[in-house]
Amino acid sequence: MSDKKVALIIVDGWGIGKKDNTDAAFAANTPFLDGLLQKYPHGVLEASGVAVGLPQGQMGNSEVGHMNLGAGRVVYQELGRINKEITDGTLGKNPVLQNAFLYAIQNNKAVHFIGLVSDGGVHAHIEHLKALCQAGAEQGVKNSFVHAFLDGRDTDPNGGLNYIKDLNNFLSNTPTKIATLVGRYYAMDRDSRWERVKEAYDVMVNGIGQPWHDAESAIMASYEAGITDEFLKPVIIAPEGKPTATIHPDDVVICFNFRTDRGREITAALTQNNYPEFGMHCMPLHYLTMTSYDDNFRNVEVMLKKDDLNNTLGEVLAEAGKNQLRIAETEKY
Repeated sequence: MSDKKVALIIVDGWGIGKKDNTDAAFAANTPFLDGLLQKYPHGVLEASGVAVGLPQGQMGNSEVGHMNLGAGRVVYQELGRINKEITDGTLGKNPVLQNAFLYAIQNNKAVHFIGLVSDGGVHAHIEHLKALCQAGAEQGVKNSFVHAFLDGRDTDPNGGLNYIKDLNNFLSNTPTKIATLVGRYYAMDRDSRWERVKEAYDVMVNGIGQPWHDAESAIMASYEAGITDEFLKPVIIAPEGKPTATIHPDDVVICFNFRTDRGREITAALTQNNYPEFGMHCMPLHYLTMTSYDDNFRNVEVMLKKDDLNNTLGEVLAEAGKNQLRIAETEKY
């Protein structure tokens, strides 16, 4: 029996580009990789758009790439699935969402939308937030707020101002208001840096942050101080001298990020675990997530159930009696 070994190695962020002076991988000195391509047969995989289950022209990302490689086939991603539900009008009719809105109305509770406000399409999309706000307004929700996480990583580092302007323009025709701002560096950590998560928790729950009359002025001041979207310090929108809204026990909270890894920690801090050393205590909330962040989360409702994939690469190898060693950084699971 042969004891030959096979390695599937993912070089994150690497790829075959335009092969010109804008192509860093092509311009770099890479004798080992060049030698592999010269010595062995090779092929090229598309890593974005419809080839990996995303909308046409949408850039890929690590989660999407890993999923398609492991499945050995096109896996249609949540971005396209949610876009379709918005187009055909089914997102607003989602029973989990409708029940949450009804609960808020009947119990006079606020609805809080939390998540990444950009069109990067990697973790979330601003159009999904708009659709959720519109659905709430149509169902009769009067007391709703956005706690916006600014991007600057999957988008222009200074693009947040335009996204917030766009969102404010849309919200002017709804009852929803922007309540807080914070950069994703704090709100979307994924490697147990709880001191960062605390910053996002405190601004949303305890109203601890820099008060500003309006969101746009706060972002412009941040830019003037040399701070880009990703690192925006917590901001409280307080046009009348007090916070527009904070999250209280038994409120409805909807985390609209569809990618799971960077939504777990803030969700855990709000709903699952106490972190007394960081001053964070979970509370009873009517909490929804767009997708399933963690199957072990308690009292968190999921709007869109995930499709179970079978006959993945790992399963096929295991069924064939092959030994496997899998190595990944902790935050990638």
